[in-house]
Amino acid sequence: MKWFLALVGLLALGWFAYHQHTLVKTAYVNGLPEYSQLPGREYIVERDCYTFTLKHHKSDWPLIGANAPDASLSVSALPAEVTEKNIGKETPDVHILDVVRTGSRFKIASVRRDQGAKSTSISFEILFLDENARRYSRLDAFWIMDHSHDQEGAAPAILETYAVQRVKK
Repeated sequence: MKWFLALVGLLALGWFAYHQHTLVKTAYVNGLPEYSQLPGREYIVERDCYTFTLKHHKSDWPLIGANAPDASLSVSALPAEVTEKNIGKETPDVHILDVVRTGSRFKIASVRRDQGAKSTSISFEILFLDENARRYSRLDAFWIMDHSHDQEGAAPAILETYAVQRVKK
């Protein structure tokens, strides 16, 4: 019986260590000085995109992105042509939920930092301004962002190949 209890304890300790190693901590960093000016900024979509989920990576919100080899960040698992016919289709890596058309407007709702054992990433949670286009309460903009400044601690930005900032008059 002692060996059985020792084995159960060892398995529990191993599970705990594995869980801590793979755990991702999420924090909303809107209040930090380098991110405080970002929430509320509005953008206009410059290229057709998909909303989708990745099958091998859990995210709190559906993602937005496109298979755009000309952009510095592209989702090669998505079809190159953005069309409504692909809504609901599944590839080995993604599930396509919807299409976002050029001209759609969105704003940054919040800035999120996901910190894992091996990496840290910053992402924007966005919200479409048009009620008809708002099928999801929020979307994760990770795949349409410029992450080149993440390592320096500077705020990332939306890639202009995907969307441009709306200037209010």
